[in-house]
Parts: sequence; C-alpha cells; structure tokens
Amino acid sequence: MRTVLVIDDNPSVATALEILLSLNEIRTVSAVSPDEGLALLEHESVDLVIADMNFHQDTTSGEEGVVLFRAIRARFPDLPVILLTAWTRLETAVELVKAGAADYLAKPWDDQKLVATVENLLELAESTREVTRLKRARSKSQEALRQRFDLRHLVFADSATERVVELACQVARADLPVLITGPNGAGKERIAEIVHANSSVKGGPFVAVNCGALPNELIEAELFGADAGAYTGATKAREGRFEMADGGTLFLDEIGNLPLSGQIKLLRVLETGQFERLGSGRTRTVKVRVLSATNADLSTMIREGRFREDLYYRLNVIELSLPPLKERPDDIVPLALHFLEGQARLSEESRHALMAHSWPGNVRELKNAIQRARILCREGIVQPADLGIGPARPVQRTVDEPDRAAIEAALGRARGVISQAAAELGLSRQALYRRLEKLGISAAS
Repeated sequence: MRTVLVIDDNPSVATALEILLSLNEIRTVSAVSPDEGLALLEHESVDLVIADMNFHQDTTSGEEGVVLFRAIRARFPDLPVILLTAWTRLETAVELVKAGAADYLAKPWDDQKLVATVENLLELAESTREVTRLKRARSKSQEALRQRFDLRHLVFADSATERVVELACQVARADLPVLITGPNGAGKERIAEIVHANSSVKGGPFVAVNCGALPNELIEAELFGADAGAYTGATKAREGRFEMADGGTLFLDEIGNLPLSGQIKLLRVLETGQFERLGSGRTRTVKVRVLSATNADLSTMIREGRFREDLYYRLNVIELSLPPLKERPDDIVPLALHFLEGQARLSEESRHALMAHSWPGNVRELKNAIQRARILCREGIVQPADLGIGPARPVQRTVDEPDRAAIEAALGRARGVISQAAAELGLSRQALYRRLEKLGISAAS
C-alpha cells in the first residue's frame, strides 16, 4: 500500500492528514521530530514525505525544515518531499525546489490541492521506481552477457545495443557469413570484433579492410593480392587480405563500394575458398570467416544493377542491424564518460545537452565532441559550450513567456499543484516559482 510519512511536531496535523489521505487509500505514518522521522525512514517503506519547516514554538525561519530536507535528500536522494509550513516565503521555495524538493505547500492547506499533489507525486515516484527496476534488471542481464562472452570491452547500456550484442554472440560460433548494417560511425566494426572474439576461429587473425577507402582499381589487389608487374607500380608480389586472414576472420567494411569485378571474385571465394592473385594463374585456397558491413541500401543497389543479388544472399546469411546512436540514448552518457578517460567530469547541463543532441555522426561524432571538451574544459568540468555540438533547442524563453492570465489559468486547472501547472506551461517548477514571484502571484492562491 502507498505510504506517506508526515513529520510535524503538531500531532493534530498528522491526524488530519491521515484521515484525508486514507480516503484515497493512502497509508500514513507520522513522527513529531526530525530525528524520529529520519529513524522511521530507516526501517519503514515510505513513498513520500510531508515535512514541516518549523519544529519549535516561536520559530518561523524554516531553518529546521531546511536541515531536515537536506538530511532526507542525502540519505534517500530519490524520495519525494513536500514541505509544509504556515510561513511560506517564495524565496525559500525556489531555493528548496532547486535543491530537489517535490513541492511547497502552505498551512492551512487546501484539501483538494494537497491530495492532488500527493497523488501526482506518488504516481511519478512509482514510475521512477519502475524505470529504476528495469535499469537494474537490464544492468544485471548485461553483466551476465559480459561474464559469458568476450565483448572486447564494449561500452554500452542501452537495451537496443544489448540485443545486437547478444545476437552477435549467439551467431558467432556458426561458421556462416554475417552482414552488419547501420549508419556510419555507429560501431559496426566493434560488433564484427565481438563476432570474431567468440567464434571458433578466435585464435586466428582478425583482418579489416574498408572497401570505401580504396580506389576501385586497387580493391581487388587489396583483397586478393597481386604478383609483381600485375599493375603499374607493382614492383613486387603482395599478399592480399584473404591470405592475411587465413584461419581467422576477414571484415569487409562498406561492402557496397566493391566494384562488380571484385564482387564476382568475392562470390567465388565464399563458395569455394579459392582465388588467384592479380597477374597470377596460380589458384590459392584459404579458410576464412567473412563478415561484412554496409550503410548502403543493398536492395536498391541490386535493383539498379550495382550489386550482385547472388553475392548479397551469400553475405547476408545472418544480418545484425546496429541502430544509430540517437536510437540508443542510454549509451550516450556511458560512452561520453568512457571517452573522457577520467580526465574530466560532465556537468549536469552537459549531460542534458548530450542527451538532447541528435548525433548525426553517431559514436564517432560523440568521441570527437568529448575529445574537444577534454581540451577546452576548465577545472576538469565539461560544460555544454565545451562540447561544440550547438544547442539542440532554445535554452531561454525569449517569446511566448506565460503571462499572468496563462499562469493563473494553469494553476486553476491544476488545482494549485505547482508541478502540474509547470508541466502544462512548459516550465520547470523553479522557473514557475520565479515567474510567480515576479508577477506577485501567491503560490497558495
């Protein structure tokens, strides 16, 4: 059952709240002092705290409540706290909301407003607990994955990445070609490394070649090798990547850039394990696990006659699709911290900026942004300006600032619940408190 702790030196307050909240199937426990309340929190399951600000007669400063709030926040950082007092000051409210207070209500309270606030915060707390539970379960499953397989120290936390990694580990021991799809900079080569590290040929070499980084006339020589004199500048025989990868894995990145002549030879190697170097009539035989990757739409290339359909089906026996970074949001901060290498810390504002950015360049762009920030940040703390990614959205309201009528209307619809009114207006709670103070609107009205 949902439980609220009331900390107030007046027992009648706890009694009144117990009766009021019980009508909404909310259980109430109470304490008459800060020490008693903190002790009760240590052994009682509590979902929300309603705490008075003053605990001695003739005391109106609210300092006792501030000390209590900070003690609760230090020991139970996720526990929502409503501050309750007969001596409401907006300046104090703004400061405490900035520090993490859930809301700030005045005595005598409005029953409907208080219940609405409590219900809203309990629902939010339940949602937060569910998210936390899911994150813990996900962390546990990811740790189990790390224990079972060699993930090559891959940094990830998002469930979308976990699914790709788990599938990569499952197919690793099957001696079949794998096609890894996804945008540039997403980390396709890292997935290929994981497949190799958990395969039956993990003791052999892992050889990677970027087909998109080589001139068309050199791709075949790069893959299959060439005898001396096979082309202009070939003064001596050279070994191709297939020979280098014999007994291991060959990773062909940007496979869509392979010319049609190279595609024919690649198809033959996949089918027979045999090939000839350029300029040579000698047939060579290798045993190589072939992994390939592309950011291109190979189906469209097939329709346009730029990619062989028979090769596509040989390469795409198993497909691993790696989403762009923007679709793996839980990976962003862990990757940023990894790239910082402990040389700096991320400010809270920087974390928000990282999460708000769309990352068109994916993990590669994130790494570059963090490397820049490491150099530019001051006192070891990365601020948004250090990242060089630009604002994802306006950070200040210069137009459409809610006026008195809009704020009063929102407060009325929310029955005075600050958090609900702020959400409707598109403001944070502290921003709404500041606006109330500027316009001279009572928070308790």
